[in-house]
Amino acid sequence: MSKEVLCIILLVVFFAIMIYVGFYSRKHATDVNGFVLGGRGVGPWLTAFAFGTSYFSAVIFVGYAGQFGWNFGLASTWAGLGNAFIGSLLAWNVLGRRTRIMTQHVDAKTMPDFFGKRFDSVPLKVTASVIVFIFLIPYTASLYNGLSSLFGLVFDIPYWLVILIMAVLTGFYVIFGGYMATAINDFIQGIIMLFGICAVIGAVLADNGGFQEATKALASVTGDAGWQGAYTAFLGPDPLALLFVVILTSLGTWGLPQMVGKFYAIKSEKDIHKGTVISTVFAIIVAGGCYFLGGFGRLYADKVTINPAAGKPLFDTIVPTMLSTLPALVIAVVIVLVLSASMSTLSSLVLTSSSTFTLDVIKPASKKEMSEKKQVFVMRVFIVFFIFVSAVIAIFKDAHPEVTFIAQMMGVSWGALAGSFLAPFLYGLYWKGVTKASAFVCFIWGCAVAVIQLVITLGGVDVSGWEPVLGYIFKSSINSGVIAMVGGLILVPVVSLFTKKQEKKVIDDLFACYEEKVMTTRKEALEDE
Repeated sequence: MSKEVLCIILLVVFFAIMIYVGFYSRKHATDVNGFVLGGRGVGPWLTAFAFGTSYFSAVIFVGYAGQFGWNFGLASTWAGLGNAFIGSLLAWNVLGRRTRIMTQHVDAKTMPDFFGKRFDSVPLKVTASVIVFIFLIPYTASLYNGLSSLFGLVFDIPYWLVILIMAVLTGFYVIFGGYMATAINDFIQGIIMLFGICAVIGAVLADNGGFQEATKALASVTGDAGWQGAYTAFLGPDPLALLFVVILTSLGTWGLPQMVGKFYAIKSEKDIHKGTVISTVFAIIVAGGCYFLGGFGRLYADKVTINPAAGKPLFDTIVPTMLSTLPALVIAVVIVLVLSASMSTLSSLVLTSSSTFTLDVIKPASKKEMSEKKQVFVMRVFIVFFIFVSAVIAIFKDAHPEVTFIAQMMGVSWGALAGSFLAPFLYGLYWKGVTKASAFVCFIWGCAVAVIQLVITLGGVDVSGWEPVLGYIFKSSINSGVIAMVGGLILVPVVSLFTKKQEKKVIDDLFACYEEKVMTTRKEALEDE
């Protein structure tokens, strides 16, 4: 059976399941709480898979795996392990329980809503919503990166058609079924990703004579590092740059609204522990597998497409090149795998964007009372808007490959969101002394660093002549994103020490809800014993 026929069969089955889930989940999306959070009754398996599939999109599998694998070799696997143990295991343990209890206590449905109620500030909520609105659009557009090269392995169809199909189908099930449809489809898509990445790794290693032979061949590569064995070394040719990658892609998720929102929706505190284990195992296999696979990219140096302007490979083409010689069935599985990764993250992002903008900007600004039905309708309209804009940007990028900055927008967006939100959210969960002013300062700091990076990227500014530290910080969106996050973690406590504190009664009530819940849970556990 040809690659085309296999792919068509798998895609038809895949799309049919997605559409059915959208219809099936309509009953859970009749009010705001159901549409945005699945009624706060989503189990650990669905929540853990929703967390993982929102985390790891096609950008990871095609873009970052190719780019970091090329730059760091097998040491890029550390990025995947960092995603698993910092971005998943530690995130669930540190954020999961407190987030669920506190957001439920104040009835917060989005991250900006939590900021507004935690710090008793409508302006803070609106500001956070605007940041989400602005920076999630380019993040969403970046999800289509690499799909063109992969579909080119099988189909001779216009790329805009691929984007259109993916956008329409994702929009369909999110609009109909809301969060529950997204969570169920994320679970199905996550299963595909788990089996798919294992099959691809096995096929690529077999194509290179097995793990030992592939590693020997990679060890003999000199490449940009200038010394043999650099791409099989424990920490690779550039440990500091690798550390920045691990921090941004692992710790950064703690401040991303579409990730933290998964903790709002989980059914109970007891489910947090089970979800932690499932999410961590998922991340080890998917993220660790993706970066491990990308580490062998240098073995295909004579086949990858080179960007003549930069003299380096087009990173989005590295993984597709590695897959081009594989059996038809494996390629068909990869196509579905990458679509699964892209659609799961896309659905999470557009649902987050639309719910945040509707509930935290449109509703407060409305002069008339908005009914539940109208709020859900407005969210559905904004889902269409966000998907449309992201698809237009992706099509424009494909038609103008010389416009390379769009491919780097995920890093800028990630840095802006995490730099703005990570510190005030984390400290806000644990420390009564965090102030509204410190949250505002952190928002300004995170956005300012992102805007500077954006100007440098758009203008093609050469930072090599800058003062060494500044030059290194703004050398890439990854470096500046890490500085934005670390700077926020320093700024928030410092500014909080010198600015007006919240009313003691209000903040004590918020933290008392968590302490009471902990005591109740312990009592129930003792009674069960």
